[in-house]
Amino acid sequence: MNKNIQVNAAIIIIGNEILSGRTQDVNSSTIALWLNSLGVKVQEVRVIPDVEGVIVKTINVVRKKNNYVFTTGGIGPTHDDITAKSISKAFNVKYEVNKEAYKILENYYKQGEFNEGRQKMAWTPSQAKLISNPSSGAPGFIIGNVYCLPGVPSILKSMLGGLNNLISGGKPIVSHTINLRTVESEIAKSLTLVQDSNKDVEIGSYPFFKAGKLGVNIVIRSDEQSKIDICTSQILEFVNKKNIKIINRG
Repeated sequence: MNKNIQVNAAIIIIGNEILSGRTQDVNSSTIALWLNSLGVKVQEVRVIPDVEGVIVKTINVVRKKNNYVFTTGGIGPTHDDITAKSISKAFNVKYEVNKEAYKILENYYKQGEFNEGRQKMAWTPSQAKLISNPSSGAPGFIIGNVYCLPGVPSILKSMLGGLNNLISGGKPIVSHTINLRTVESEIAKSLTLVQDSNKDVEIGSYPFFKAGKLGVNIVIRSDEQSKIDICTSQILEFVNKKNIKIINRG
């Protein structure tokens, strides 16, 4: 981990089922939290359809702007699982059977179960490295700075731990949350002043409604605890002056 640099990533969620609303995306949150713990800041999340041209164009744009790119979805056995083939085109390499992946899958399935559809999951871009899948056998793959993972949340989550040693991050992102019994309009001006005096710290304001009462979560994020402490002190100063109730901090 190089603590003197900022390391960035993009997350690409691939799937018509996400865009149609039939399936809710939880993978971007899972990946972002994991990356933050490794000192990698997620710069953008995109949701795109299962369309080859869109996948190729998106991958070629984001991989040039970020240290890491993570894709989810489209590496299964069905006709609309076209991520591996599309990424092969993005890198201008052959789309072919990965012998290692084929052997893994052949050993995973019982005799007679390793059908044509499942054999498709052994196809990757040429020279891709595999990502181990402890849940369902079918591996993900890495090519360049692009890491391709399945769309099933539980399977994706089980595969992230195996990538820890491959990710070289900067300073881990830390955060502090202040829960207030107030409304955003009451603190907007004061919070803007704090943000303006701390440009390199992220300060988010998120209203909520719970148990019949309104409140606001203020989330402070930075790669330096000292900067979070300064912002926290400034926020608490105006909170106390306004006699706003603090529900919780953490």
